Amino acid sequence: MSWKDEVEEIERRRARALEQGGAEAVAKQHGRGRLTARERVAGLVDKDSFREIGGISGASERDEQGNTLDFTPTNVVMGMASIEGHPVVIGSDDFTIRGGAYSQGSLRKGIYTDQLAVNMRVPLIRMLEGGGASVTGASGVSGRSGYDLTASSPLNLLCMEALATVPVVCAALGPVAGFPAARLVASHLSIMTRDTAQVLTGGPALVERALGIKITKEELGGAQVHMRSGVVNNLANDEEDAWQQIRAFLSYLPANVWERAPVTECSDPRGRRAEELLSIVPRNRRRVYKIRRVIERIVDEGSFFEMTPMFGRSQVTGLARLNGRSVGILANDCFQAGGSMTAEGAQKIRRFAEFCDSFHLPIVSLVDEPGFMIGPDAEKAATIRYGMEAMFAVLQTQVPWMAVLIRKAFGVAAGIHLGPQATVLAWPSAEAGALPVESGVALAYRKEIEAADDPAARRRELEDQIAAAQSVFPRAEDFGVHDLIDPRDTRPRLCDWLDAVEPQLRLLTGPRSYSPRP
Repeated sequence: MSWKDEVEEIERRRARALEQGGAEAVAKQHGRGRLTARERVAGLVDKDSFREIGGISGASERDEQGNTLDFTPTNVVMGMASIEGHPVVIGSDDFTIRGGAYSQGSLRKGIYTDQLAVNMRVPLIRMLEGGGASVTGASGVSGRSGYDLTASSPLNLLCMEALATVPVVCAALGPVAGFPAARLVASHLSIMTRDTAQVLTGGPALVERALGIKITKEELGGAQVHMRSGVVNNLANDEEDAWQQIRAFLSYLPANVWERAPVTECSDPRGRRAEELLSIVPRNRRRVYKIRRVIERIVDEGSFFEMTPMFGRSQVTGLARLNGRSVGILANDCFQAGGSMTAEGAQKIRRFAEFCDSFHLPIVSLVDEPGFMIGPDAEKAATIRYGMEAMFAVLQTQVPWMAVLIRKAFGVAAGIHLGPQATVLAWPSAEAGALPVESGVALAYRKEIEAADDPAARRRELEDQIAAAQSVFPRAEDFGVHDLIDPRDTRPRLCDWLDAVEPQLRLLTGPRSYSPRP
């Protein structure tokens, strides 16, 4: 006697799982412009590297003799794979089964996915598409909610542990509502596809029932909403673009917080001097320039990976490489609110500084900070509270900071860009003080200007005097900055700095924790 019948049943269930929701459901998924869960896994990871776990989990119907009549697989595909040869744990929601709404088995697989990444100390990738909860809960049984209200969800606890120890990347690839939306934002990088994804705390039916508002999924939580809300970091043109962004993002990071970020081979000379930097900052303080061109001329060619570009737009954050080594890049964009520190910008910096600190990435800060945003909208947005929250986050980082003063460094907000014990270099275009020249003169000399025979001429005269006092040259003479440099030497000086802080970086391992903040 053998176990042949049971083995054949295993293979039948495995084959049924590969069918996903069936041919009709798969065709509908393709008709929506979206891939299936298994197609997504295959598109992201190295060819033939995926090793599925729990492939035959699901629910079965049996006859009185115990024979299987029907088998429905769970709607989460998960397992281990590799990306560019490095191991990852991946989970992918299957919308073709129950519209992605989680069953008990799905939730257990989600828990195991996060737990496996934490235990194996490898990056965690979640590809999300699902409708969250229903009134019958994960049990699917009328009259039973399926939720235990006497204990915190293990998934939430594991989300926190994963965020503290391994890179977590999530992608919204279709409608993502409720609990899946919460899992989406519990990540270091969240991505949504431009035309096929919506992220919703509650869907249109819930909104209409609770608030009496009729609205579409796209109007409620489409890309045009969440790229500016800060809920999602990056936008992908399509799913293939999402895979490329995930691969790129992971390439800068270690597998976990106990390891060092990888060093890649670099063909861009470390001593390269970009001639354009000598004249990129206008002499006229009111004129703007493109900070991303500055970044591109300093870092390894083609290595800048921007994060959260449409939220807190006065601040630019992203990853890059210098001589093959990963660094975090922080900068002001003077095209947006003059580069001032807004409430959104402060929130963006806090998250970014904590992220870099978690994975022990040195931070390069390119400073052109005119100060906190002012005005009634700024006050309503609680700018100063979020600003000081960012300040505390920055001051509690342990990674080395290099600040390059490009132009303005004014007020309390300038300190957010400096980090604790930062090395500070300055370009000759830099200026610093309590207030920018124009607003400072208008505030301090208002009566004198009004009393002058030619108020405009007197204002210009005073502005020139204050501007001379705010010049970086007197500060360099007093060692207020560590060095005053030719802008063209910025890249080689940054590469030298990374060599110098290497012993410090070797000592930074393990997860981070922080004290209370405003």
